[in-house]
Parts: sequence; C-alpha cells; structure tokens
Amino acid sequence: MPKALRRNAVPILMLTLSAGGFLLFYLAPFVVSLFYAFIESPFSQRFVWFDNFIAVWQNRYFQLGLRNTGLFMAVSIPLNVVLSLVIALLVSKVRWHKSILILIFLIPLAIPSATTAFFWSNLFAQNGVVNGWLGFNIDWFGGDYGMFVIALIFLWKNIGYNMALFISGLGDIPAEYYEVARVYGASRFQMFRKITLVYLAPTFFLTLIMSFVNSFKVFKEITIITGTVPPEGMYVLQHYMNNTFLSLNYQKMVSAVYILTILVVLFVGIVFTGERKLSRDLQRL
Repeated sequence: MPKALRRNAVPILMLTLSAGGFLLFYLAPFVVSLFYAFIESPFSQRFVWFDNFIAVWQNRYFQLGLRNTGLFMAVSIPLNVVLSLVIALLVSKVRWHKSILILIFLIPLAIPSATTAFFWSNLFAQNGVVNGWLGFNIDWFGGDYGMFVIALIFLWKNIGYNMALFISGLGDIPAEYYEVARVYGASRFQMFRKITLVYLAPTFFLTLIMSFVNSFKVFKEITIITGTVPPEGMYVLQHYMNNTFLSLNYQKMVSAVYILTILVVLFVGIVFTGERKLSRDLQRL
C-alpha cells in the first residue's frame, strides 16, 4: 500500500462511510420513491405519468401552503439577513465582553422548540402580555396576524446564528484594506460598499441558504402553538405533506416532495448566480 494512502486511510474510510450512508439512507430512497409519483396507487401500480403532479399543483391546500410559505420566506429571510448584518456590524465594534454579547444572541438556538412556542404563545395570547401593554384584544393566532408572530419567532431564533456568520466574515477582511481606503480619502459608505460588501458576498450566500433551510423549521412552532389544524393564514407546506402522509396518500406526498425539491434547487441556483453576479458588479464599482 502506498505511503500516502496509508497516511490518509482513516480520513478516506470516514468519507467512504459517510458517503455510503448518504447514498443508502437518503439518495437511494429519494430516487426509488420517484416511482410512486408516477403511479395511481401502491396497489394497482398503474402508471398515470404526470397526473399526480398536476393534481398536487392544483390542490387548494397545496396552493395555500405554497402561498403562505412563499410570503413568509419573502418577508422573514431578507429581514433575517439584513438585521443579522446590522447587528454584526454593531457587535464587531464592541471592545469589551464581545464574546458574552455574541453568546447572548446565540441563546435562542439552544432553547427547545416547545419552550419557545410556550413563551411566545403566552406572550401573544388574547389575554397575554402584548395585548395588555397595547390595550388591544387581538386574537393573534386565530386571525391574520399569526404569520407575523411566527416571523418574530423565526427572527428571534435565527438572527444570532447569522450574526455569528457575518462576524466571522468581517474578521476575515484584512484591516489593511480599510487603512489604505482611509488614506485615499474614502468615506465610510464607500468602504462599506467596495470592501465590506465585496468580501462578505460568500457569507451573504451562506446566510441566505441557512435562512431558507431554517424557515421550514417554523412548522414545529406553528404545530405546537395551533395544533394539527392551524388557521388558514398559518397553513404551510409541511402541513400538506404531513396530512398526505397520515392519509397514506404516498403518491401525492412524493409528488409534493419532488415539486418542492425543484423549487428549492431553483432558489439555490438563483441565489448562487446572483451572488456571483453581485460579487463581480461590486468589484467593478
């Protein structure tokens, strides 16, 4: 056995086991399940081609979940990224006890979803603290304001993680670049636009992807707060998939999963292309 191969035997073995587990438990079932998306039922196994996909796409509850999920992401993801960057810029200027301050922002990540949901549901209950302070009698989770509260929960729980990513990205920018820019008379906005934003472009891409992934996890808080039958304003895609699974309608569930996978891949592709283009444009400014 070559010496280089013996030296890297353990890493190669670990990577092989990891790749084998991914292929066996994730990729293979994902590919095999595609068969169910093209049949009428697991019993008849009669091919209906794209009928299941069309039925899912035209389903009222799938459309409702897609609309609510899309609106939630369109508002909460940009807010999460922008607020995380603003807080990271402020925290990076702190000289004393910075690590403690970062830790405080990361605490929500360590709180279980059940505890989080219990705290926020009591805070925004009809006879809760918020209504008491504002003098309102709003049914936050029963009306049109439910997603607003869920967006607050999402931001509260995820801003700290993205903030840590931005602080790490800011720390990788050489301080000499800012010093040279000051010598040439660059303003703070010019340094932010031509140095900070350019070198944070990969971090922007990472925080967008992580925010996108974490936005699907709000289903846990919604389910704990509203139960298995939420108001229509809080009905998300995971509700539809969970209901199709419980009804043993595997072909519809698989079709929905593949439609969602296509949308996710498109989103990631658009973000990746936008990140590359933004980096090139900023470097030319």
